Amino acid sequence: MYYRKTSPAEGIANARTQREIDSPDCILVVDDQDYIRCFIADFLIHSGYQVDTAENGATAWEMLQLKRYDLLVTDNDMPRVSGIELLKKLHAMSMTLPVIMATGTSPEEEFSRNPWLLPAAMLLKPFSGGELTRAVEKVLRVANHVRQRLCSNRRPRLAHHHNSE
Repeated sequence: MYYRKTSPAEGIANARTQREIDSPDCILVVDDQDYIRCFIADFLIHSGYQVDTAENGATAWEMLQLKRYDLLVTDNDMPRVSGIELLKKLHAMSMTLPVIMATGTSPEEEFSRNPWLLPAAMLLKPFSGGELTRAVEKVLRVANHVRQRLCSNRRPRLAHHHNSE
């Protein structure tokens, strides 16, 4: 078997790609309606994602404290902690988790008062599996691109020295 030697910089650049191969993106799905939560979770699992579920925002918040997720898909109208309240908690804790709000009614008034609460994408119920897949892929693609840019900006830059011989 042939192995190509890679530089440390190439290793860093390939780390995300290798992680994607080794482990799929992890998504937390939150909805108080069992059949919708199961539909979303089953569809995403069959699409190759790792999925955890929560039946309300309070349980989701507890889960978010214990595990790192790549994406949150949440309903808004839920008991205990709503989707909007969950977004506020994420913001208050400076958690940069991309969010797709999948809900029956868009909380436009709340978003107009607090534009920083806007999720990365909105899905209005009822939505199809195709619409779900397109939204998840788009949000994760943008989030991964942003993450890669942040990582490349944090890499130490080597100073170039010129010999004046």
